[in-house]
Amino acid sequence: MTRAPANLLAVRSLLLEHLNRDPRRNRDEDLEPNEVGIVGDANHRGGYHVGSDRVVANDYSVVESPRDRNGLTLDAAALDVGMFQVNSGGRTHNLFTFSTWCVAQCVANTRDTRDIREIIYSPDGKVVRRWDRLGRRSSGDRSHLWHTHFSFFRDSIKANRDQRPLFRRYLTTIGLLKSEERENDMTPEEHNWLKTVHRNLTVLDGRNPVGQTYTRMAMGEDHIDPTLQVAHPSLRSIGTQLTALQAAVESLMNRDFTDEQAIVAGVLAGLTPEEIAAAIPPTVAEQVVNELSRRLAA
Repeated sequence: MTRAPANLLAVRSLLLEHLNRDPRRNRDEDLEPNEVGIVGDANHRGGYHVGSDRVVANDYSVVESPRDRNGLTLDAAALDVGMFQVNSGGRTHNLFTFSTWCVAQCVANTRDTRDIREIIYSPDGKVVRRWDRLGRRSSGDRSHLWHTHFSFFRDSIKANRDQRPLFRRYLTTIGLLKSEERENDMTPEEHNWLKTVHRNLTVLDGRNPVGQTYTRMAMGEDHIDPTLQVAHPSLRSIGTQLTALQAAVESLMNRDFTDEQAIVAGVLAGLTPEEIAAAIPPTVAEQVVNELSRRLAA
């Protein structure tokens, strides 16, 4: 018997939590529980709304992608979202703006859309369009004027991969969900992914492959040709420059920059003979006279 998988039930709960603004009564503006469907009714045969017990021969939801063939189980792999209208952030948001936003994310191939096979929707309530990741189809029946259909590759359902990130991001974008709530509502898979990124970015000392790459880049060695001299500074070139600078500083520190003779000559040049004689102590005067006499005689 076809089942509603846990990951699509989680998407359903998320949308109803924030788009069914008054759960106590039915309102045209709200997204009501009966407007968010996963499993097709008893007469439904074939397509992503059914599991392996109700697919048909050459069912497009199975045969067109290995992701669907390998992921086929009793689980349905589709979600229908009905009409709603909410005001948030000074703007009005409804099924049509929601659908076109989701399609734009799929076209951009954002990380949180890569399990979506197709979206059948209306951008304005007048025409039906179909975005198909496999490029097989471009149309849908008129019931999609008032509801939007999401198909998910069956292997993502089989793996129970969390499909809420895209829809949380939509609710955050329009202001119905705060960024902090979105962060606190992260799945174990998202936490593990962030933990891995953090570990790889903070352990850069060569103990793991990412750290080894950063070390080679820092040393200027992250290239195929070992003789290549990189133009940017590296730890190796900076180390060489620092060594040369240190040697130059030590050489300067060992030099005597005081020129005593120049200092004495400068002082004497500013004195008269009388002042020079007065400056010579009596005990030295005789020695000076004898030295001068010797030099004159020579």
